[in-house]
Amino acid sequence: MESTDVLENQRLATDATRTTNWKRWGTYLSERQWATVREDYSPDGDSWAYFPHDHARSRAYRWGEDGLLGFADRECRLCFALALWNGRDPILKERLFGLTNHEGNHGEDVKEQYFYLEATPTYSYAKALYKYPQAEFPYAALLEENRRRSRKDPEFELTDTGVFDDNRYFDVFAEYAKNAPDDILIRLTVANRGPQAATIHLLPTVWFRNTWAWGETSEGLASKPAIFVEKENRLSLDHQTLGRFHLEFGPDPSGRLPRALFTENETNTRSLWGTGAEGAFVKDAFHAYVIHGNSGAINPANTGTKAALHYELSLPAGASRIIKLRLSAAMEMPAEPLGPSFESTFAARIAESGEFYRTLCAASLDEEEWNVLRQGVAGMLWTKQFYHFVVEEWLQGDPAFPPPPACRSSIRDRHWTHLHSRDVISMPDNWEYPWFASWDLAFHMIPFAYIDPHYAKEQLLLFLREWYMHPNGQLPAYEYSFSDVNPPVHAWAAWRVYKASGKAGQRDRMFLERVFQKLLLNFTWWVNRKDLDGENLFSGGFLGLDNIGVFDRSRPLPNVGTLRQADATAWMAFYCGTMLSIALELARDQGAGPATAYGDMASKFFEHFVQIADAMNHFGGMGLWNEEDGFYYDQAQMDGRAFPLKVRSLVGLLPLIAVEVLDDETLQKAPGFQKRFQWFMKHRANLAEHITYCPVGGGHRLLAMPSRDRLVRVLKTMLDENEFLSPHGLRSVSKVHEKHPYVLADCGMSHSVDYEPGESTSELFGGNSNWRGPVWFPINHLIVEALERYHYYYGETLQVECPTGSGRMMNLRDVARELQSRLASIFLPDTAGHRPCHGGDPRFAKDPAWRNLVLFHEYFHGDTGRGLGASHQTGWTALAIGCIADVARQRSAAQPDRRNRRVGGAEPLPKEIPG
Repeated sequence: MESTDVLENQRLATDATRTTNWKRWGTYLSERQWATVREDYSPDGDSWAYFPHDHARSRAYRWGEDGLLGFADRECRLCFALALWNGRDPILKERLFGLTNHEGNHGEDVKEQYFYLEATPTYSYAKALYKYPQAEFPYAALLEENRRRSRKDPEFELTDTGVFDDNRYFDVFAEYAKNAPDDILIRLTVANRGPQAATIHLLPTVWFRNTWAWGETSEGLASKPAIFVEKENRLSLDHQTLGRFHLEFGPDPSGRLPRALFTENETNTRSLWGTGAEGAFVKDAFHAYVIHGNSGAINPANTGTKAALHYELSLPAGASRIIKLRLSAAMEMPAEPLGPSFESTFAARIAESGEFYRTLCAASLDEEEWNVLRQGVAGMLWTKQFYHFVVEEWLQGDPAFPPPPACRSSIRDRHWTHLHSRDVISMPDNWEYPWFASWDLAFHMIPFAYIDPHYAKEQLLLFLREWYMHPNGQLPAYEYSFSDVNPPVHAWAAWRVYKASGKAGQRDRMFLERVFQKLLLNFTWWVNRKDLDGENLFSGGFLGLDNIGVFDRSRPLPNVGTLRQADATAWMAFYCGTMLSIALELARDQGAGPATAYGDMASKFFEHFVQIADAMNHFGGMGLWNEEDGFYYDQAQMDGRAFPLKVRSLVGLLPLIAVEVLDDETLQKAPGFQKRFQWFMKHRANLAEHITYCPVGGGHRLLAMPSRDRLVRVLKTMLDENEFLSPHGLRSVSKVHEKHPYVLADCGMSHSVDYEPGESTSELFGGNSNWRGPVWFPINHLIVEALERYHYYYGETLQVECPTGSGRMMNLRDVARELQSRLASIFLPDTAGHRPCHGGDPRFAKDPAWRNLVLFHEYFHGDTGRGLGASHQTGWTALAIGCIADVARQRSAAQPDRRNRRVGGAEPLPKEIPG
C-alpha cells in the first residue's frame, strides 16, 4: 500500500495545508504541571518546594494543566482526563505521583505504572494504560524508603512495594477516536486483574484551564467559561474562543447514569493557607465529595468550570467494564452520539492506525519488533504537550496578585524576557521533563521526520523564531535555565529532516533556507561566547552531558583555571560541517546571485571546519589528542600549566562525529566554492591534511576531525568490550575506570571519575541522570551516522576488529549495524521473554497483562541494559525504532521484492551521502 493511500497520511496532508484542523485536539495535556519553574513564584527559585504534589489537587495552575491520560485542545483551553478512587487511597487519583528532586535518592522520579500504547499523528486514534493498585497507594512508603536509601542503592519503585502482588490492581485503558476534527469519541475500559471482586470509582473529568483569575487579558478572554447540564446525559461547555462543546456520557453496565458533579477550577485558599471565603466551590471539591462524603463541596446549581461524572463500578475477578463518552462541537454532535456508529468508528480508526504503522517500515519486522516500534511512536506522540510560558509576565507577577518579592529580579531566566511560548511542543518526558529541552528536541525530530515531517519542520523553525531565540543568537536550553548551553545540534537535525522529507529534487528548500539564515546568528553566538581566545578550541560548559567530567564544567575550574573541551570543539566542527553541507545544497541549481552567496557561506564554513580540526589535532603541539593513549581528552590550564584530563569518556569519542563527505558533482554545481576550495588546497597545504580525496566512484572529498590513523586508534578503544562497547551499545565512560578511576588532586582537593554503569552516585545536576557509564541513545545515534559516512568514503579499504580482540574484521558500515543491533536488543525479549530494559522484572516476561508493554527510559545500564532515569523519555530514546528498522532491513536485504526504506515510509534511500 502506498503511503498516499493511507487515510492518516491524507489527514496529515490536509492539516499541513490548513485545509482541515485534525490536530486541534490531541494528548496535549501534561502529566505534571506542579513543581515546574513556570509555576514557581517563590523568592528563592525552589520550584519543587513552592508547588508540591500535595498542593496540586487544591491549587489552580497559572500556565497550564495536568491530568491522567488526558486529551485537550492545542491551547489547553478545555481538558479531559481521568480521576480514580479505589476506596482506600487518602486522595483522589487525578494525576501521577512522584518524588521531587530532594526526596528521591537519585533525584526526581515518577512512581507509577503507565504505558502509551498507540497513537496516530493527528490523534485520530490514541490509547494508553494506567495500572491502579487496589490496595492503598503507598505514598508514604515510597517517600520514606527512598529517603532512607543512599545514592549507592537503587531506587525504590512502586512495583517493589508489593501493591501489584496477586494481581490486585485495575488496568484502566483510555482510548480516543476522532470522527471529525472536533468530534472525539472516548472509550474507558476498566479491568479487574485480581482474584476477587473489587470496586472502583471512575470519574471522567472535564474542565477549563483557569485564565480568568490572574488579572491578565493576554489570552483575549472577556468572560469566564462555563459547564452546565444540557440534559440528563449531556453537559454543555461554553468558551468564548473555543465555542460550544457537548460532552455526552453513557450509563454504567447496569444502565444507571452517573451523577454529574460541578465545581470551579480555582484555588482552595482556605485549606492551603486559611484564607478566603468558606464554602466556595474550588478545585479539590471532587476529592472532598468522593473520599470524605462532603456534599457541600460540590455546586448544587450544577454549573462551574470543572465537572466530573461519578461512576461506581463493581467488577468481579477478571472482569472488565466499558464506559463511553463523546466530546463534540455542538454543531458536530450526531443524533445518536453513543449509538451503533460509536463502535464502528473506533474499529475504523484502529484499522487506519494499523495501516499507518505498516507504512512506517517496509522491512520485514517480526511481531516483537512491530510492538516496540508501535509503542515507541506512541510515546513520542503522547509526549507532545501544550507549553505556555511568557517570561516577562512571569517575572512581573499578575495584576490580581501581590507583586513578587524584589529578589526575583535576580532569579533564573530573567534575561529571556522576550520568550513567549504558547505552543504544542515535543517534550523529553511527560512527568520528569514536562518542558522543552532544545537539544533533546533536535533528536526527537529525527523519528518525527518519518512520522510527521511537517510537524518536525515546524518544531525546528519554532525555536529559531524571535520569540524563542535570544536576540544575541542563543537558543533557549530548557525551562530550569534557558541560559544553559546545550550541544549545537539544531543544524544537524534540520539537515536530516530536510533530507528525510522527500526525494532529491522534491525537498523543502524554503525550510532549509529559513533555518540556515537563523542558524548563522546562532553559530556566531557560539564563536563569540565559547572561543574567547580565538584559538578554535571551545569551552561550552557541561553541554548536556551533566556529570561526565571530573567537576562541573559549567563552573569555573578550581584555582581559577580554564578548560579546553574536546567535546565542545568537536561539536563546533560538527556544526561547521553541517552548515557547509546545507550551504552547498542551497547553492545548487540556483541563479548566479543566490548561488554565489551560498557558495561564499560554504567557503566560510569549510575553512572554519579545517581550522577547528587543525586546532584539535595540533594546537600547541598535539592539540587535544593524546598520542600515548590514542584518544582525545579535555585539557585544563591551571597555574600556568596545561595538562589533559585523562577521563576516557564520550568526550573523546565525539571528535569522530565531525565528518563530512563532499562529492565532485556537488562541488561542480557550486563553482564559486569549488574555485575557493582549489585555491585552499594549493596554498594552505599545512591545513589541507584534514581533507583527503578518493577518485573511486566519481570522486569524494573527506573532511574529518581525525586522520585515518587516529580514527582507527580511537575505534580500537571504542569497540573494546572492556572499555566502551557494552552488550547494549556504547557506554558513556569506559569500563576501564571501574578498576582504575581517574583522580585529579589540586590544592588539597581530590576530584575523581570512576565507572558507574547505573544510577549516579554524584549530586552534580541533582543526581537524576548519569553520564559516567550508562548507554545513552543520542550519542550512539550520532556515532552510528558517522560510521556510515566514513564507510561511504573508505568502503572496504578500512576494516577494524569488532569487538576489539575478537579477530572479527568488519567494514565501518557493518560496525554501525552491530551497534544498532546491540541498541535494539535493549527492548526486544530474549528466549525467556525478558527485555533488558525492564531489569529482570518477571511480570514483563511472564504475565499476559504486562509482557507486551515496553518502557523507553532516559538511559540504560552500561552492563545489563536496564532502563534508568526518566521512565517515559520516548523523545530521543525513540531513536531506537530506527535501530530496529535498520536491523530488520539488513536482515531482509536478501529479499529483492521488498523495498528498502527507513522508518516513516520515506522513499528508498537515494544514492547519496548517508544521513
